[in-house]
Formats: sequence, structure tokens, C-alpha cells
Amino acid sequence: MKKKKVLFISSTGGHFNELQQLKPLFEKYDYHIVTEKDNSTIGAKEKYGDKISYLPYGTRKKLFRYIFVYFYLCLKTIYLYFKIKPQYIVTTGTHTAGPMCYLGKLFGSKIIYIETFANRNRKTATGRLIYPIADLFIVQWKEMLKIYPKAVYGGAIY
Repeated sequence: MKKKKVLFISSTGGHFNELQQLKPLFEKYDYHIVTEKDNSTIGAKEKYGDKISYLPYGTRKKLFRYIFVYFYLCLKTIYLYFKIKPQYIVTTGTHTAGPMCYLGKLFGSKIIYIETFANRNRKTATGRLIYPIADLFIVQWKEMLKIYPKAVYGGAIY
């Protein structure tokens, strides 16, 4: 039986750390990881080889530059989506995942979003963006079920 194609995507930092907690799932699927390229993620290439791709790192602190980086990120997202052709997209956020999730939804991928453990009592920007299109929206705190009524409580992934 052919394994399902699953794309795991997140930005760098804590979101990428949360994504890596899902590693036991990676081997069950024909997986690919997408994250931002920076000093904290570059070493992942040694661990995952050709199963990881990088998007440009962008920060909203430099807004003018960020606009151009985000445009390039969107173009590269299109390329990666059609190269990988995932049946499922699993993300822990943030802005890096938005374009991939919307593109995936448009072309029939199932979207699974895991709200960050770091947020216990309010919606994140990415959560607000992905919630309406998610096929499965998982929260790590029971309190978040009041904020996201269609969500599923999954407990901490750490």
C-alpha cells in the first residue's frame, strides 16, 4: 500500500520545535518538511536530507523588506506545493504556513493545524487565518476550546 503524502510546515524557532515533536509520525508517511532557513534550522538538513526544504526567513520588524521576502515566499510555496503534491498539510504555524495551507485547500489537500502550546487564552494570528479552512484544528490547552469551538483538544505535543 502506498503511503500518504504529508507535508509538515512551520516557521523557525518554537513552531519548528513543536513540529519536530511530531517526528514519530514522519516515518509513517511519505513526508516532507518545509520551514524557514535560518541558523536554528540549517542543521536539520543533516537530519532530514532531501526530505526538508527551506523558505526564506522573514520578520515583520523590517516591514518594507518583509513585503518582498513574503512575495518570494509565496512563489516558492507554489513551486514546493506542486513538487510535493501533498494529500495532507500539517502545520504548527506561523506566517510561513498560511500560503501553503490556502494553496493546499484550493487544490484538495486536507489541512491539519496545531495551535501553539505557547498560547493558552487567545487566538494567534495564524490560528485566526487557518481556522476557517482547517479540516482538523487541534489545540493543546482545554481552555482554547472556548475560543475555537470546532477544535479538538489534543493535549501537549511536548
